[in-house]
Amino acid sequence: MNITALDGQLLAVVTVSALVFFVIVWVGLGVTRAREDMNQRLALYGRASSGTVRDDELAKPLAQRTIGPIVLKISGFLRRFTPVGYLEKKQHKIVLAGNPGNLDAPSFIVIKLLTSIAGLFAGFFLIDFGADSMQRIVLFAMPIVLGFFGPDAWLQRKVDDRTKSMLKALPDVLDLLVISVEAGLGFDAALSRVVATVPGPLSEEFFRMLQETRVGVSRRDAMRHLMDRTDLDELRSFILAMIQAEAFGVTIARVLRVQADEMRVKRRQRAQEKAFAAPVKLVFPLVFCIFPALFIVLLGPAAISIAGAFSST
Repeated sequence: MNITALDGQLLAVVTVSALVFFVIVWVGLGVTRAREDMNQRLALYGRASSGTVRDDELAKPLAQRTIGPIVLKISGFLRRFTPVGYLEKKQHKIVLAGNPGNLDAPSFIVIKLLTSIAGLFAGFFLIDFGADSMQRIVLFAMPIVLGFFGPDAWLQRKVDDRTKSMLKALPDVLDLLVISVEAGLGFDAALSRVVATVPGPLSEEFFRMLQETRVGVSRRDAMRHLMDRTDLDELRSFILAMIQAEAFGVTIARVLRVQADEMRVKRRQRAQEKAFAAPVKLVFPLVFCIFPALFIVLLGPAAISIAGAFSST
């Protein structure tokens, strides 16, 4: 196979991959915006004239007006064919990811199905560019695997990033809570001050907890809901300590002080753990990248001289 054929194959693969990515993003944006529009229409029901609503609908993008509602209807149809508990697990993971794009589990399943179908078409297109049977199998299976597992990998990445962000902000949030409570504020007022001061997903979850308490949910239930939405061990221990302090009448300021000190110690331990793991992670780059180049530079001239000496004799 010549260089021109390889360049043509590479261009075809890049083009099909870009097309599949564009279709996935286009469909995903249409679904998320359609779900947002559904909620907005329910909120504005009866308060806007029919002509205004019609004009607003016609001004929206094509994916938002056509593809999004179709996907939402398909998601309702596929709900009855999914395994028991699968949608609940996906919905829990979407909640842990912070509900990106206002997705729900059925819409996510439909997007995953569409990406798999797009990967299947891409596989049929790329199979002709394989030189032998093994390359054809790889070119056919690779886009299907990417289309099927790509949305799950994206969702897991969202969960990991959000968890790391909350874990990083938790010690500072607890320190601010301790300072605010010891300054004379109540727990809810101190939490509101922290939410207004520190941005991030952790503050958003605390704000949601405050909103639940303001609409009548007990603080204990709101904290348990927060624990279910985050699934963070450090935050779980803090919430359990606060629930026990409220149940037994322990001073909140003392519990916050103990929890803040413990979170700072855990953060220091995580930093030390990463520092201790750094030499082990450097072994493979040293052995496979740096040492061979170093040996070539140091031993190369000597090897050439020895080879020249043996060849002259």
